[in-house]
Amino acid sequence: MKTVLITGTSSGYGRETARYFHEQGWNVIATMRTPRTGVLPASDRLRVVELDVTEPGSISAALEAAGPVDVLVNNAGVPSIGVFEGTPMARVREVFETNTFGVMAMTQAVLPQFRERGSGVVINVTSSVVLGHMPLSAVYKASKMAVEGFTASLALELAPFGVQAKTVEPGACLTTNFAHRATNGESPDELVPAPYAAFAKEVLEEFTSQDLYTRESDVAETVWRAAHDTTGQLRFPAGADAVRLAQAK
Repeated sequence: MKTVLITGTSSGYGRETARYFHEQGWNVIATMRTPRTGVLPASDRLRVVELDVTEPGSISAALEAAGPVDVLVNNAGVPSIGVFEGTPMARVREVFETNTFGVMAMTQAVLPQFRERGSGVVINVTSSVVLGHMPLSAVYKASKMAVEGFTASLALELAPFGVQAKTVEPGACLTTNFAHRATNGESPDELVPAPYAAFAKEVLEEFTSQDLYTRESDVAETVWRAAHDTTGQLRFPAGADAVRLAQAK
């Protein structure tokens, strides 16, 4: 029986992916920065482990508690919406610490066991923002584009050892409370300086008027497909809007 370790499973894509792999009969290590009961089904094949991907000690402790894993899903992420000029550099660093450096740290920590075993899959969850030009997402897109480039090079380094690296690119999901998390609880006015207000309003209205969105189940199923893919495919768009962007690109 195989084991998957998934970061950021307290809600959204991570939670649904943990449920999906569990339903398929896998052992699941569901990690959360602040573990909560009742979020995932109680099962002897599903363990909730505390993990902060920005803390090296937390990463080491979580991997020791997890034991051998076959697939690592780097899902934990910090969204960010706002005009770059109005985004504090502290917020920029916070986004990169989780979205980029956290992914790299988790990957580096798990690679020795994958390489020694001669098998394993690293799946990095990025975003459909990497597939098109989207305003109000400069910081978020930069953090995810970095992971895309990282994964592409990593895949080449790992191929001689039988280890794979892939990205899953989810579209926008309206059920993940993205907007509130993306502003970090701040007022949107704080992240949109007055000269940009009319532009930002137009962008957000256009975004919310679209009728193609990604379901959490779309992402879970795509991560599952990526974990089992043997064709060498590197990027996997997830959700109707992401697929449309990928096709247009």
